[in-house]
Amino acid sequence: MISVLKPIDETILEHTIGYEQLAVDLTAALAQREPDPYVKIALDFALLEDFDHLYRYSDLAYLEYGEKMEYLVNHYTEIMPGRPTIAQHRFPEDNIRRYIDFKTACPITKLNIAIITAAEQQTMNYYMNVVNLYCSDLGRKLYQEIASLEEQHVSQYESLLDPNLSWLENLLLHKYNECYLYYSCFCDEIDPCIKKIWEYHFIQEVSQLHKAAQLLEKYEGKCWQQVIPNGEFPELLKLRPNKEYIREIEKNTVEWTSKLEDYVDVNCLCNEDVFYQFQDAVNGNECEVPSHQVIDSLINQTGMDYRFEIAPHPVEALRNRQVDNTCIARS
Repeated sequence: MISVLKPIDETILEHTIGYEQLAVDLTAALAQREPDPYVKIALDFALLEDFDHLYRYSDLAYLEYGEKMEYLVNHYTEIMPGRPTIAQHRFPEDNIRRYIDFKTACPITKLNIAIITAAEQQTMNYYMNVVNLYCSDLGRKLYQEIASLEEQHVSQYESLLDPNLSWLENLLLHKYNECYLYYSCFCDEIDPCIKKIWEYHFIQEVSQLHKAAQLLEKYEGKCWQQVIPNGEFPELLKLRPNKEYIREIEKNTVEWTSKLEDYVDVNCLCNEDVFYQFQDAVNGNECEVPSHQVIDSLINQTGMDYRFEIAPHPVEALRNRQVDNTCIARS
């Protein structure tokens, strides 16, 4: 019901850019309200990577169709380099985080982790499913590269989930999360027809939430209050302006990478670190890396990359529009 609300003439690439804008807007909104500092860092870290994906896909659209995606994102989100996609290829062990204890975590933290895990999973699945339908070889390669990075994001976020929860506790949390999202959409929606859809699904999910609570009590002897809070929902989800927030995060953390369960400045790694070994293995010839090829091809064709910026880039090393910087956050 929801998926067919999308415009009937929307292309795969336009749909993709919508996904990346959502990833940026949603992650920024969750990060700004997150009380747990470890979870907030995880959100800020992946935010810059999805932000760069938006830039790469938008430049592909300009390269192949001459379309400026600033109009599709309605100028809500800037289009410019984040942490370069080529620098995001990490050794698998460096994508797993310490889990959050859901017995002591704030309700908003549990919701944030569940929401962002689902969003990244949906994005990864979409890219992997449509890669063979895209119309150019370069585009297909870009989808494959970014799909693998979205999988890294899924691993990062889902590893924050508490593995000590039972299947039925997880079911209750999933249903509570769905109720929360539909109710947030309902309260924020201005289109009366679509507002009814959010209400319709909210009512359905409430019924399923009650059923999950009954199963938890029947088979595990636990009341639902042991898993989710009493009373009202915590602060409802509402997307908000994010340009200044993203600029600040980029200015301060663009050269971060992850090291096992933590985050470090790439310049602090030793020369023999597995990050560099992995980069050498995957990106030995950086000219063949699709995310770099897209920008390089556009620069060769038009003399510069495509961006939508409200001010000069917050990172001086990324201001040159005639060169795709593949060193920052990587060497």
